[in-house]
Amino acid sequence: MSQPDDRDYSPKPWRQWGTDLEPRAVEQMRNAAKLPVTVRGALMPDAHQGYGLPIGGVLATREAVIPYAVGVDIACRMKMTVLDLPILALESRREFLSDAIETETRFGIAAHFKNRRQHDVLDEDWSISPITQRFRDKAWSQLGSSGSGNHFVEFGTLTLERADLGLDAGVHFALLSHSGSRGTGASVASHYSRLAMDLRPELPKDLRHLAWLDLDSHDGQEYWAAMELMGKYAAANHACIHRAIAGFLGAEVKLDLENHHNFAWKETHDGEEVVVHRKGATPAGAGILGIIPGSMTDPGFVVRGKGNADSMDSAAHGAGRRMSRTKAKKEFQGTNPRRLARDRGVHLLSAGLDELPMCYKNIESVMSAQSDLVDIVARFDPKIVKMARAGERPED
Repeated sequence: MSQPDDRDYSPKPWRQWGTDLEPRAVEQMRNAAKLPVTVRGALMPDAHQGYGLPIGGVLATREAVIPYAVGVDIACRMKMTVLDLPILALESRREFLSDAIETETRFGIAAHFKNRRQHDVLDEDWSISPITQRFRDKAWSQLGSSGSGNHFVEFGTLTLERADLGLDAGVHFALLSHSGSRGTGASVASHYSRLAMDLRPELPKDLRHLAWLDLDSHDGQEYWAAMELMGKYAAANHACIHRAIAGFLGAEVKLDLENHHNFAWKETHDGEEVVVHRKGATPAGAGILGIIPGSMTDPGFVVRGKGNADSMDSAAHGAGRRMSRTKAKKEFQGTNPRRLARDRGVHLLSAGLDELPMCYKNIESVMSAQSDLVDIVARFDPKIVKMARAGERPED
């Protein structure tokens, strides 16, 4: 296959879902479509501004991977576990459930464990990149932690209108978590993003954060291997959280369901193998299950992908921010997050003003805008929520 023409900055096709999108996010998608390596793109209804590719952006490239189109928090992931606990426990044993979260995971940018968690991911080859090799010990100390930003661990109810997922119709007790590859993933992203930009000094200023690595190059292969390792690490992170909390509660697992975003996959579209970057976008191939959360007090949804070719088998990954963190902190100064959550039927353990529900789009509107991308299988309603305390630097 011929190499991409580095001088070809003509726009490639892309499609947008939803209308209530930040102009800057749309502009970033237009810019990404101009890259010489781009094949086509898609913009999800939860999209908002990010570094390089907007969050909610999907981009297919030819023989190239773009670190900033994968994202800073590589393999940020959702995981849901349905436990054999009674729904009434969400009220009657709320303190016990809160203790389970507070005891069995850690929040904050430097969150780690003194008594380290164990997982087979530590037996992987961490020498595939100098960054993963250097930060393996840090990754081990942070295994099972949840970080900051929009990351959370929460208990709630999962409602199925009809039997599915191996569960009966009705309301079930569920644990839901959202976090990624922590400090090591961020270090991988930072190193290879800088490297890609150094290798592409000819890129215009508005495309600089979309610098790519050729997949057949040493650096491209090294980044790809590190990204895949961070995918395994993020999955292990969630596995440790859910295993520890279920053990604390003495509960049996009835269902495990998970997916990650902020990743790149080699897939075939339009008869050609391409690299599909989903930065804040959920894989939604035909029949593929995924989890799309709302805000701290709004519902989330278990979905089944429809395999829409126009979106390259992708869907939104959440409600999507409607304002920056800086603006949120100014606008909602003086707001009591716990009181606000309580008024909406949620027991909030901690969170910053920049994660209030008003900072996010209406999740129902987002789901409506992508009815051609996914079918809703079940609804999750949060009841006990834990996020990083106010003042923590975000890592999403």
